Amino acid sequence: MDQQQQTHNAYAAELLALAQGKGWQVPVFNLSLYKDSVTRYCIVIPLINEGQRIHSLLRRIHSLQLDQVADIVLVDGGSSDGSLTPEALHGHRLCALLTKTGPGGLSAQLRCGYAFALLRGYAGIVTIDGNNKDDPASMRRFFECLDSGFEMVQASRFIEGGVAENTPLLRWVAIRALHAPVLSLASGFHWTDTTQGYRAYSATMLLDSKVGIFRDIFLDYELLAYLSYRAPKLGYKCLEVPTRRSYPADGAVPTKIGGWRGNARLLSTLYRACFGKFNP
Repeated sequence: MDQQQQTHNAYAAELLALAQGKGWQVPVFNLSLYKDSVTRYCIVIPLINEGQRIHSLLRRIHSLQLDQVADIVLVDGGSSDGSLTPEALHGHRLCALLTKTGPGGLSAQLRCGYAFALLRGYAGIVTIDGNNKDDPASMRRFFECLDSGFEMVQASRFIEGGVAENTPLLRWVAIRALHAPVLSLASGFHWTDTTQGYRAYSATMLLDSKVGIFRDIFLDYELLAYLSYRAPKLGYKCLEVPTRRSYPADGAVPTKIGGWRGNARLLSTLYRACFGKFNP
């Protein structure tokens, strides 16, 4: 192990110790790279085995100069496809690459990324999936909303100005007929697109003990449904902004949620969130 990697590992251990001291439950993670924070906000990108999709997304972010206004933090769930090697990432403007080694899926990755960002003092976080389905052209709007005092900003392909391209029928029905209406009723805020992870949060909201995101109960997709329910319930200022979400025209669906079983799991998580099962 070279000296630089030892330094990275020591810093990761320091951050995890700080999180533990605050009573946060954060999965163990390694740091493959990190740089000093230079911006007010950061972009947290969870991913696993996304191949060229993550590189396409990073190139789109760079072309929009978003990497000049927000630091980019990749949170890997344990990729084995070679897409995140130093050679593969060379040329991308990244702040950090975290690799979760503790248990759990998406929500565990998000807890790693959010702990890293909050402990480093960012004022807010934008999260976008690493599978390149979401168009980052709308991301400046997220930062503007955070600047204007919004605490949670949700991307929506279903409001005026949004675009839903090649959305699988089963996913469309699950969101429009069940997931969004149920969350809207339970939370008191009118949501239209509640399963996707393209969102922004203020540090103030994420640090609120009444929200309590740093708990091991959040392992897979629970955190997304929970925050859509909990933030409006606690009176935080929420908003949806129009975005484009595109699935490939050839029918290949870049998602970790598949078929009836995956959608049934989403709905089970939804009802647990709406009945307060994840509340602190």
